[in-house]
Amino acid sequence: MGYKVAVAGATGAVGREMLKTLAERRFPADKVVALASSRSVGREVSFGEDATLVVEDLATYDFTGTDIALFSPGAKVSAEHAPRAGAQGCVVIDNTSYFRMDKDVPLVVPEVNPDAIAGYGARNIIANPNCSTIQMVVALKPLHDIARIKRVVVATYQSVGGAGQAGMDELFGQTRKLFVNEHQEPRKFTKQIAFNAIPHIDVFMPDGATKEEWKMVVETKKILDPDIDVVATCVRVPVFVGHSEAVNVEFKRAITSREAREALAAAPGVVVLDRREDGGYATPVEAAGEDAVFVSRLRTDKTVAHGLLMWVVSDNLRKGAALNAVQIAEELDRRYLKGARKLAS
Repeated sequence: MGYKVAVAGATGAVGREMLKTLAERRFPADKVVALASSRSVGREVSFGEDATLVVEDLATYDFTGTDIALFSPGAKVSAEHAPRAGAQGCVVIDNTSYFRMDKDVPLVVPEVNPDAIAGYGARNIIANPNCSTIQMVVALKPLHDIARIKRVVVATYQSVGGAGQAGMDELFGQTRKLFVNEHQEPRKFTKQIAFNAIPHIDVFMPDGATKEEWKMVVETKKILDPDIDVVATCVRVPVFVGHSEAVNVEFKRAITSREAREALAAAPGVVVLDRREDGGYATPVEAAGEDAVFVSRLRTDKTVAHGLLMWVVSDNLRKGAALNAVQIAEELDRRYLKGARKLAS
């Protein structure tokens, strides 16, 4: 007997990717339900190569009897409906930012801290981290295991796909108009995104950091180690899909680039693509549509006692969102729910 799974926010970029990923990985679901706002009710969304699902209304959906729900409908909507689903016995894996720092909600990257899933029962909610945090901690975990990380300085180069379909549409529209000497005013972003870079993602915090930068700090501490110091600068760039990060890591003890390379190459979810030649590194183009976190440009940082530099690239809609959520569901099945499912059958 398989699960009944719901996907909330099924008409959005991440929701569609969740449905695609569930089908590709053959998650053991007997029934999958697509949920969205009332304005999308009746629309059809793809599930796998041949199937389509008719969208139902999230606001009126009864989660009783639904085993797992993958949520990506926006933070305000999750804040209202995820606790309702949890109270009705459904385990919610939420992709929004709303529950990530809740002490009773596990924040999980399966390659990094799968044991944290054990705490899901407090609220029947598991949080999916921020896309930029996910790919960074996947790359940091095998290094932290062998040398203990002291400090991380990261600059991100984040695709417009992280801002949803509206972000991708704005990049496309502005680019097209500029080629015919026309101008399109920014709506989704604070400045023109076409042929530009914007050092501003999410709202500004009192200390001058943006909320995206704050997320990377606090989420890394919650997932990996509260003693790691993190500072981030997050930049939106004119790329449709795929986030890139320049990561500077300072360790508590000596670590060679060879040790780091070997640890990363053996780590789950990581692909080391690092040839010191033209084109011997990963870019968002190669990462798009792929599950892995790619590590390139690995080298020693000689400005600190024990430092390394690396370039980290991943598909933000897959590993940064949908895939990580489905992997959490797979771990939930393997560790906790499978026994209950067999008992029920």
